[in-house]
Amino acid sequence: MRKPAPRDIDNLYAAVLELGSIDDCRRFFRDLLTENEIAEFSERWKAARMLAGGSSYAEIARVTGLSSRTIARVGRWLKQGKGGYAMMLQKFARSPRSTP
Repeated sequence: MRKPAPRDIDNLYAAVLELGSIDDCRRFFRDLLTENEIAEFSERWKAARMLAGGSSYAEIARVTGLSSRTIARVGRWLKQGKGGYAMMLQKFARSPRSTP
């Protein structure tokens, strides 16, 4: 696979910004990604929420089925990434759409 041009990646981000509802997201992501990819992203997001809440790697692995390596990667990006996880955790905590 060739490396996509930055404008193509930005175009994908812009498409995501246009999604107005959970149903829109379900439909778009199901067409864009495989069920396994959606599940993997979902579990990484759950791991980020659990890490931020103080859960141990063992607990996160038990609940999500993620490997300790993946959990460590999520933890590293949570602490040293671009701030995306932290930003979304703050927004999600204030969102009426958030679920435990």
